[in-house]
Amino acid sequence: MRLSREVVDHVAMLARLGLTEEERERMREQLSSILEHVNLIQELDTEAIPPTAQVITLQNVWREDEVRPSLPVEDALKNAPDAEDNMFKVNAVLEQS
Repeated sequence: MRLSREVVDHVAMLARLGLTEEERERMREQLSSILEHVNLIQELDTEAIPPTAQVITLQNVWREDEVRPSLPVEDALKNAPDAEDNMFKVNAVLEQS
């Protein structure tokens, strides 16, 4: 599938790209090549492959849950615009009716 110059110009306009004549021709060739590969992939029979199939097995990587000292309250609040009773003081978000 070879793309026309008009299609490349339209895509460049949508992407807000200013392309030179040389870049337009290179993009036309590259985008055409990409679409040819997509067409090849579409010919594959993927009926037996579930949509959530993974090429590699997924494995969570967990670190050990270790107790560590936390940040001192004074350090946590030192850059706060407003604090009260060792807590951040913020404006009310929801008002009671």
